[in-house]
Amino acid sequence: MNPLARPPTIMWFRRDLRLADLPALHAAAAEGGRVVPLFVVDPAFARAGVPRQAFMADSLQALDDSLHGALVYRHGDPADAVPALAAEVGAASVFVTRDHAPYGRTRDAAVAVSLRSVGAHLQGIGSNYAVPPGSVSKADDTPYAVFTPFSKAWRAVGWSDPLAVPEVHWLGAPEVHCAGPPARPDVPHSLPVAGEAAAHERWDEFLPHVHRYREVRDLPGVDGTSRLSAALRWGLVHPRQLLADLEPGPGHDTFINELGWREFYADVLFHHPDTAWHDLNPKMSAMVVDTDSAALARFRRWAEGSTGFPIVDAGMRQLAQSGWMHNRVRMLVASFLLKDLHLPWQWGARHFMRHLVDGDLASNSHGWQWTAGTGTDAAPYFRVFNPTTQALRFDPDGEYVHRWVPELAGVRGGAVHEMGLLRPSAYPAPMVDHASERNEALARYRHATAGSR
Repeated sequence: MNPLARPPTIMWFRRDLRLADLPALHAAAAEGGRVVPLFVVDPAFARAGVPRQAFMADSLQALDDSLHGALVYRHGDPADAVPALAAEVGAASVFVTRDHAPYGRTRDAAVAVSLRSVGAHLQGIGSNYAVPPGSVSKADDTPYAVFTPFSKAWRAVGWSDPLAVPEVHWLGAPEVHCAGPPARPDVPHSLPVAGEAAAHERWDEFLPHVHRYREVRDLPGVDGTSRLSAALRWGLVHPRQLLADLEPGPGHDTFINELGWREFYADVLFHHPDTAWHDLNPKMSAMVVDTDSAALARFRRWAEGSTGFPIVDAGMRQLAQSGWMHNRVRMLVASFLLKDLHLPWQWGARHFMRHLVDGDLASNSHGWQWTAGTGTDAAPYFRVFNPTTQALRFDPDGEYVHRWVPELAGVRGGAVHEMGLLRPSAYPAPMVDHASERNEALARYRHATAGSR
C-alpha cells in the first residue's frame, strides 16, 4: 500500500543512534506508513558530563547525515514534546527501544500516559542489550548477584541474529518542523569519531586481533581493547552485532565475558535502581569514610593526577585529557581512592561520570561498588590493589606512564614506577604510604562488619 495512505508512525531515538539492527525501527516501518525520526533534547541532559554531551551531539549529527537531514529535533520534557509531535503529524504509535535504566523507565511511563491523552501509544520494542535486563533469573525467579552464574545463564538465554537496515519511508525535516540539534559544548580534547559507520570501522580494525584480547587487554600502554564503550553507550552499535562476529576461543570468549559484565550490571541496576548511588550490600554502609576538608583536599589531588603514584596519576590525566581511561587503570585509581585515601565511592563515581565519554550509570556505579566491596562480589574488600606492583606487572616498560606524565619522561623504563632518588623535583612524592593505608582500610572493614557476624 502507498505509505501516504497510512498514518505515520514516530521512531523516537534515544540510546540507539543507528539504523541497522534496530528492532523498534523495523516495527515502525512495518506499520506501512511514513516514519518520523525524532530525537528529544531533554533538559535532563544538562546533568551529563561535557564529553558525553559532545559525543552525543556528534553521534546525532552522524545519524542525521545518514537520514539526509530528516531527523526531527524537539526540545523539552519528553512527556510534553513527544505527544505534541504525535498530535501534529497524526501518529497513533511512537516506537522506542525499551529503556531499562531508572530515569528512562520513569520517563517512558510518563510519556506513555501523556500519549494516551492524544490517542497514541508508546510501543517499546527490543533492548539496548543482547539480553534485556530482567530476563535472566535463577530457578526461584530471583535475580543473580554474582557474575559467573549470571554469565552462564545469560549465554544460555542467548540472543537473536542482527537485523539489516529496513526499508523506511521517512517523513522528517524540513517537512516536519525541527527545533534544531542540541548545542555541542566545547571539549578541551579530541573525542572518538562518532557515528554508526565509525563504530563498525573500529570493530573491523579490532576484530582480527581479538584472539589476543585475553593477553593484552590489561596492558594500558597497548592498544589492546576495542575502544567501543562510547559507541555501545549511545547505541551506535548493538552488542548483538559484535557477538555475531565472535567465535569460540580464548580471546573471543574473554571479550564475550566483558560484554556480559556490562549486561550483568544493567541487570543489577534494573532490579535495584537505588544502587545507582547507594550500596547494594547494606551491611557495608557502616564503613567509615572520610568527608572532611582534608578528605576534599586528598580528593582534589587524586582528581588532578598529583598523588605521587605514577600509574594513578597517568590514569587520572588520561581521563581529564581524553575522556577515557583504560579499564585496568580504572580499577587501580578506584582502589586508590577508596582504600588508600578512604573516600566515598560515590565521589569517584560522580567524577568519572562527569569526565567519561562512555559514562554509563550501571557499569560505572557497579564497577565502583565492585572495588568498594559494597556491590555484587562476595568479599572483594580484601582486594586492595598495590599501585606499584600493579604498574610493574601491567606497564613493565613504563610506556603508559610516560605517555601521560611528561615530568617522568627522563626516568627510563619500569624504573618510573619505583623512582626513589631518581624522582624529578617537578613530580610530587607519594601522598600516602600504601602499606599503612592498606592496614587502615582493612581495620575499617573489620570494624564495619564486626556486628554482622
